Amino acid sequence: MNLVEGTTRVGPAMRRATAGRSWSIGANDLLALVAVNVVLIGAMWLRHGGLAQVGSLGGVATAAGQLTALFGTFAALLELVLLSRTPWLDHTVGSDRLVGWHRWVGFAAVWLVGAHLVLTTIGWAATEGRGALEEFISLLMDQPYVLMATVGLLMFVAVGFTSVRWVRDRLSYETWYGIHLFAYVGIALAFLHALFVGNDFLADPVAVAYWLALYVLAFGLILAFRVGSPIILNLRHRLVVTHVSSEAPGVVSVYISGRNLEALPGRAGQFFQWRFLTGGGWWRAHPYSLSAMPDGRHVRITIKDQGLDSSLAQRLSPGVRVFAEGPYGAFTADRLIRPSALFIAGGIGITPLRAMLEELPHEHGDVILIYRASSWQDVAFRGELDALAQRERVRVIYLVGRRSEPHFRGEPLSPESISRAVWDVADRDVFVSGSEGFTTYVQSSLRKLGLRGDQVHVERFAF
Repeated sequence: MNLVEGTTRVGPAMRRATAGRSWSIGANDLLALVAVNVVLIGAMWLRHGGLAQVGSLGGVATAAGQLTALFGTFAALLELVLLSRTPWLDHTVGSDRLVGWHRWVGFAAVWLVGAHLVLTTIGWAATEGRGALEEFISLLMDQPYVLMATVGLLMFVAVGFTSVRWVRDRLSYETWYGIHLFAYVGIALAFLHALFVGNDFLADPVAVAYWLALYVLAFGLILAFRVGSPIILNLRHRLVVTHVSSEAPGVVSVYISGRNLEALPGRAGQFFQWRFLTGGGWWRAHPYSLSAMPDGRHVRITIKDQGLDSSLAQRLSPGVRVFAEGPYGAFTADRLIRPSALFIAGGIGITPLRAMLEELPHEHGDVILIYRASSWQDVAFRGELDALAQRERVRVIYLVGRRSEPHFRGEPLSPESISRAVWDVADRDVFVSGSEGFTTYVQSSLRKLGLRGDQVHVERFAF
């Protein structure tokens, strides 16, 4: 039988989650701050005589080129802030939402900087009475900082192109990660270009101070939270692989130990960026969720063989040093505001939910886990999940098999299927974890069932 429900029994209460740190600044405050900066940038452009140029076609193009340069630079710096792993951003906004913001801000930066190059070239060409292509070649030959900015733009385009979903799905994580490192170089080149030829960096001390402050803030956050904080964490805990165990074909759990692990930050549902200091891919970080609640002795992550580095992780040996960054993510028990919860996992998306089952408080309700897998071989942690169902107030529903199999009676996670399995789904908090396609489909089903946005919490396993 392919649809199996675990046993249910009320047992001792689960361990209550420790309250996470609360932050007084929220997502709406960040959006308001961005809006204020957009207004300030526009106001400074007006103060520098931006409208005075709008007297001819060439002047209009040049003015538009200046504006797109300013807003494009701001978008690129905002990208760095979103990438900085700043704790209040990650814990307040959530990694999944930040990924969405990062993607759209990145596309905006590419289009704005590209528009700046095109519009400025057209404007100057019209002013000097020659063709746009001739003007562009002349600028590249005579202005080294224009050449520098053009190289930076090409780097932005490469990063933006590989972020398009169709392209991203056809790249390995290792290739995608390497290309995205060019974003930092592109921003640095854009800064040098603006420093030497940008109007805001030539005459107005207030504008100069403003832009320098933005650059210092953005790169300072990167240095503090993507360099300094991880170095401190790893010097303190000295993480090392203890052993590796198989959970399913192509799926292994890696047990990691170290010093003072009881003080290691990390909640069930969160993830770290992990580097295993062996082989050629040690410099690439991979996001893996905790698959068990930290116990002060070991940290456990579970990895599916989906690429070069994850394949190497299947063969890790005891004693390999580990470098971790984190913890990250707001996919935790802090999001629970209703007495009952529904977990929906797709494939390897079970990992954060498996950890949360140990931690999620539910004294006034129950927890239902729906676990979707293509075959029983792909089901990880079945023994652990069944044990939790026997001693805790947890009901596990396994949806195993292909969609075409007759026992599913349609799509396994359609609105009708979910409501049949969980009749009170509208009264629950729902935590969904899995691939991008899986989570998107489940979210659509939940919306059709009338669930509000604050009820549905998502962890996408995607890069």
